[in-house]
This record gives sequence, structure tokens and C-alpha cells, in this order.
Amino acid sequence: MTTEPADPLISPDVARYLEGTRIPLRLAAVTESGWPLVLSLWFVLREGSLWCATQRTAKIVRHLEANSRCAFEVAPEQLPYRGVRGRGTVILHRARGKEILEALLNRYLGGTTTPLARRLLSKSETEVAIEIKPVTLFAWDYSNRMEGSLGR
Repeated sequence: MTTEPADPLISPDVARYLEGTRIPLRLAAVTESGWPLVLSLWFVLREGSLWCATQRTAKIVRHLEANSRCAFEVAPEQLPYRGVRGRGTVILHRARGKEILEALLNRYLGGTTTPLARRLLSKSETEVAIEIKPVTLFAWDYSNRMEGSLGR
């Protein structure tokens, strides 16, 4: 399934990359102390935004409630280096937590029936959805320049 992003920042090529990449998104938030916090979360691209989910009691939720500005990156740590990074603003959706959690479980686990999926779903009523609305976006792909490094 290809999602046509509503956000003009997310080109069809970037949308294809994000939809085809099954690694966690790195999310950076500003803490109350002013120091950044970076953590990895599963994500799904919907409605021109990147969506994640976590428990309402997670510290990241408190940080994002206090300051909705964030940065993010989706990039593997192996050759060839390519990815997407940007800055955005976050909207927390308490009512959509379970919906987004189920979408994430389908995307990363292939369904909701594995032991891990069942365990996460058992706490779905206290899940909060994190919508990241990109403000700036930068994509890179060094595949061509690194071709000799890949043993081809």
C-alpha cells in the first residue's frame, strides 16, 4: 500500500522509503532541563505525519507535553547510508493510542497475535499516539557514492 502524503514536505520517493523501511524512528525531544532526549520508537506514515505510540506514563510523553518541538531520523546503521531526518511538532492523541498501536504491530510484527503483540495490546487502553508533523525534512542516499565499498 502506498500512501499519498498530504504534507507537501513528504515527496512520493520519501513516502516510499518511509513505508518500506521497518526500523525504528529515532525521536529527539527537549527535556525540562533543556537537554535533548533521544529514543527509538516504531512508526507508521499516515496522513502526511509520522505516528508512534507509547504508554501515557512514559517520560517522553511528559517532555512532549511541555515542549512539542522535536527532531527525528529514520536511517539504518549499515551501508549503504541513506535515510530521512527532520524537525517537527508533536500532537499527542490519547484517543488514538490503541488504533496506532495496532497499526504499528501489523507493520512491525505482521499482526496482533504474537505473544509480544498480545502483551502490548493488553495495555492498549493507556496507550497514547504521537503524531509528528514534519516542519523540515532532509533525505539522503549515498548508495551511488559508496558502491565500491559494498563489495559490488
